[in-house]
Amino acid sequence: MVKVVRYGAPAVIGIAGIVFLIVGTSTIATTFGIVLIGIAVLVALVNVFARLSISSEDDRDREERARQTYSRTGRWTPRGRPGP
Repeated sequence: MVKVVRYGAPAVIGIAGIVFLIVGTSTIATTFGIVLIGIAVLVALVNVFARLSISSEDDRDREERARQTYSRTGRWTPRGRPGP
């Protein structure tokens, strides 16, 4: 379901914009098509930034666990190795 929203929504909006560009004969239809394509790009970028934000939080959580382990054991767990 998440993939449908993440990839489907921008795709449907972009396709609608392309249809307006191809089928539309007036300036308003062309403008509307361009706006829809721009909205599709913005929706895709919001999804990318949201995913980057979530992965950044995971990195911070891992770093905090490593610091707690260091405080407790006096050893820093090297990246890529499992902790104690």
